[in-house]
Amino acid sequence: MEEIIEVANELDSTCGISDEELTERFKASIRIDDEIRKIKGLPVARYDDELKKAYLEYPDGRRKYVGDTRNTTS
Repeated sequence: MEEIIEVANELDSTCGISDEELTERFKASIRIDDEIRKIKGLPVARYDDELKKAYLEYPDGRRKYVGDTRNTTS
């Protein structure tokens, strides 16, 4: 008879936190990181669903689309 050994991956352990709670914590961490970057004057990476393009959004509202040599405003 074969013995099946189950090995748990440390990364798979959620310490009893639900998927919904993990998702909310992840979203909050992204929001906090975006706020810190804004305070430091750094751009934030975003994605424009309408144009299907990634862009950098600067604290002053400017957007620079990836691959675009010109800047556009929001």
